[in-house]
Amino acid sequence: MQTTFVLTILVGAPVVAALSLATDLATWAARAEFAIRVGAVIWLVTAVAVFFYARRRATRT
Repeated sequence: MQTTFVLTILVGAPVVAALSLATDLATWAARAEFAIRVGAVIWLVTAVAVFFYARRRATRT
């Protein structure tokens, strides 16, 4: 769980920042909504990747 959290922050923050450059975010509400939507997708992808990595590593030992 900690791995998922750390990877989500390390990968997610730059991705959200990069994607926000091409999006019109005029209000704080728009910024928050954008960060939540993009962050949720990043968290899901990271969680699935960490799950499969841990599963593969567990079957090796």
